[in-house]
Parts: sequence; structure tokens; C-alpha cells
Amino acid sequence: MRTVTKDNITDVFMGYLSGDTDPRMREIMGSLVRHLHEFARETNLTHDEWRAGIAFLEGCAAVETEDRHEFVLASDVLGLSSLVDMLHSSPDATSSSVLGPFHVSGAPQLAIGGDMKRHYGGPVLLAEGTIRDTEGNPIEGAELDIWQTAPNGLYASQDEEQDTYSFHGLMKVGADGRYAFTTVKPVEYTVPSDGPVGEILRACGRHPWRPSHLHYIVKASGYRSLVTEIFPDDDPYLDEDTVFGVRDDLVMKYVERPASTFPDGMELTGKITEPYLHVNFDVVLARV
Repeated sequence: MRTVTKDNITDVFMGYLSGDTDPRMREIMGSLVRHLHEFARETNLTHDEWRAGIAFLEGCAAVETEDRHEFVLASDVLGLSSLVDMLHSSPDATSSSVLGPFHVSGAPQLAIGGDMKRHYGGPVLLAEGTIRDTEGNPIEGAELDIWQTAPNGLYASQDEEQDTYSFHGLMKVGADGRYAFTTVKPVEYTVPSDGPVGEILRACGRHPWRPSHLHYIVKASGYRSLVTEIFPDDDPYLDEDTVFGVRDDLVMKYVERPASTFPDGMELTGKITEPYLHVNFDVVLARV
């Protein structure tokens, strides 16, 4: 169209889409452009503000690496990642939560009862539970991908002092669906704030803190894969997670137990001499 105005440009854009455009592509792109155009009109977006937005995207691309995903982080702190999670969570299953930008694929196998704490200091945490279906039946052969930060608040991919797969493990459960492992008590930490996302947080008067948590990805044949996190109920940032990842059913309670109660069949059995923390958290998967 030769005559494009601020009032008809959205319709003109839609008219430029070819007749054989995939229907879902037409729906998504049409909605995206309508919202972008309306945003610009509603705020009377200036050239300087538009350039600042472009600079933000370019800044994200500039710091994006194999180990740092600034665009994912931007999605997280804007609440988009969590919104997509919640839109597609099954109401009968464990809630999903943000993947985050620091998952490392290909973690080594971790035996049931295995240890991820190794030589690191900090309280021992024994985490266990059952992976089951929505009817309460254990899911044999389910795979649990576990990862977390070290006691310094850094993931392995952020920290040159850590091994590539430090605090990462893959566990396959047996017929009883039970998982169990020991690790160090997770700590609260800040998301990276030295890049464009940090600038957004500061401009909005927001902090970069996340409550402490364990990350899980749970997969089983015939079931919907689950990406989630679990959080202790006493964390100071539980009600103000900067990436909006907390859900009611993902909040757990650490119970301190004497060393004499540490169970058999664990890698650290017979090696625990001080009180340890214990949590039991079941994971429920929905069928495909």
C-alpha cells in the first residue's frame, strides 16, 4: 500500500503476509505486531526510547555465549518464562518452573543414593522422594536431571573453579520410582546483573536475588517432561523471586536430623558426623 499511516500500519502489515503463511505463524506474528504497534501508540514511543530498546537487544546479543543466555535471562526477569510455564502446566501434576540460563546438558550418571556435595563445605542436604503419575503410581525408569549452585552462589558454567558438571547429575529410578541423593544446602544468589538485564533491573528499582532452590528436569516415556525447581519454606527471597519461579506446590521444608538417623544405602552412609538436613519431595508427572 502506498499510503501508510499510524492508524492503518498494523492492517497493512497483516496484508503483507502471503496467503500460504502457516496459520499459527499468522496468528503469532499478527498478535505480536498488533501489541507492538499498540504499545508504541499508547506510550507515544520516542526515537530515543526506540533506540534504547534496540540497544538493549544488541547488548543481549553481545554478551550471549554458550554458557550465558542473556535473552533467556531477560525473558525470566520480565516474567515471560514463568507465564509460559504456567500456561502449559498440568493442574494434576507438579508445577513447572523456569529452566534458567545455566542448565548444562550431558551430566554424568548419579546412582540412587549418590552424592553431589563432594569436597564442598556447607550443610549436608539429603533430598529424596518418589516420581509418580497423577494416580499415585511410581513411574519406573523415570530420569531425573538435577543441578544447583555451589555454596558460593555460582553455577558450574559461571565459575572457573568448578568442574563442568559440578553439582549436576542424572539419576534413573527403579520400579519403586524413588530418587535419593545428597548435596550441599543450596543458597540464594543473584542473577547476572553486569549486562543489559541488570540495567533493566536497576532502572526499575528491582533486586537481582533468587531464593535458594534445586533444579529438576524429569522425563519418562509416555509422560509430559517437567522442568521445575523446589524451594525451602524459610528462604528470605521466597516471596520476591526476581524471575517469578516460586509456586505453592514447589515449596518444601528442610528438617534437621541428628547424624545417627542418616539412612543406609547412601554414598555418605557412615560418613555423617554432624546434623544434616532432610527433605522429601514427590514429583508428579502427567501423561502425554
